[in-house]
Amino acid sequence: MTESEFMVITDALLESLQTALDSTDLDLDYQLNGGVLEIEFESGEQIVINRHTPNREIWVAARSGGFHFSLDPQQHWINHRDQSELTQVLSQLISASSGANFTWA
Repeated sequence: MTESEFMVITDALLESLQTALDSTDLDLDYQLNGGVLEIEFESGEQIVINRHTPNREIWVAARSGGFHFSLDPQQHWINHRDQSELTQVLSQLISASSGANFTWA
């Protein structure tokens, strides 16, 4: 995948997550700046999602640790360590940080 293709795909991914966050009533704030989406919760806890262009990966940093995701041939972002999917991992992380159910498909 070229760098420009990666940028288009990750822009769409981050926009999709923003739309999902906007459609909830969770008490959180977020800011997208230069391919980095920072989510801050009422508790002060943060989750940071950013694209890592040189490796063509999405990186997630949360209280529970750091995660690296690569796009597989079926167009799913898969965690290097345990083969979990980005949408599933972020749904769990956001639910845990907010104290409310959040699902991002």
